[in-house]
Amino acid sequence: MAFTIYNFEDNNDVSVLAQAGPFKVIQWDRDLSVSPGSAATAWFSAQMDVRRRQLIAELDGRTGVTLQAGAMQWTAGSVRASTGVKGAGDLMGKMLRGAVSQDSMIKLEYAGVGKLVCEPTWQHLLLVDLAKWGNSVVLNDGLFLACDSSIKHSLQRRSNLSSAVAGNEGLFNLRLDGSGVLALESPCPEVEVVYVDLHGDELRVDGNHALVWTSGLEFTVERSGKSLIGSAASGEGLVNVYRGTGRVMMAPMQAATYYNAYAPDATS
Repeated sequence: MAFTIYNFEDNNDVSVLAQAGPFKVIQWDRDLSVSPGSAATAWFSAQMDVRRRQLIAELDGRTGVTLQAGAMQWTAGSVRASTGVKGAGDLMGKMLRGAVSQDSMIKLEYAGVGKLVCEPTWQHLLLVDLAKWGNSVVLNDGLFLACDSSIKHSLQRRSNLSSAVAGNEGLFNLRLDGSGVLALESPCPEVEVVYVDLHGDELRVDGNHALVWTSGLEFTVERSGKSLIGSAASGEGLVNVYRGTGRVMMAPMQAATYYNAYAPDATS
């Protein structure tokens, strides 16, 4: 590569949180770009680990990355962007996935040789190796940020219609299949993530706390068993149920959908 970058990853206020595949997660330990009016808020935020983080992708000319629309901040080197649309049928499929989930309809694919840097975000960034999940996972709505471009995107339908109606959510979730690394935005850091491995058993969760789960698990929304039929219409007494053999990743403190709906803007 014929470029040199100074005072970025080698900045004294930058630390590397995780690295896998083409991706690296960095964190700005101090935010010096503050005004007198926001300095106190920035200081107290840093004490609670509320810091800006960025995802970096190193492109080697062999494997590209797929990125959520609007997530790219800058690139260096010979990096090309494309929609990855392969005909009218593929376009309709991508539009359908975007319409029934909270992800963008068209995700850009970046390829070439160079460096890609995503917009700063207050959210936590987790790297998931699909090989540790049987090469097939399902994501909660709105969590996808990036992945290896070789990973296939599709929709996974809920096990029954009541999962969408009773749970007041969509009928489909984004499914990823293949080998590679996935980057997702999480309401909690890696140290707080809870993993549950099921072996022909079931997991019941009161609230939308699951971030990622193995695609082979059956996912339904059911009454907890003690609530009245009338309470189901209002969403009370309902639990998310995961059955079968596989793994579930959960955020213990805050539901994923609540966090995504009210999180500060990445550039604010």
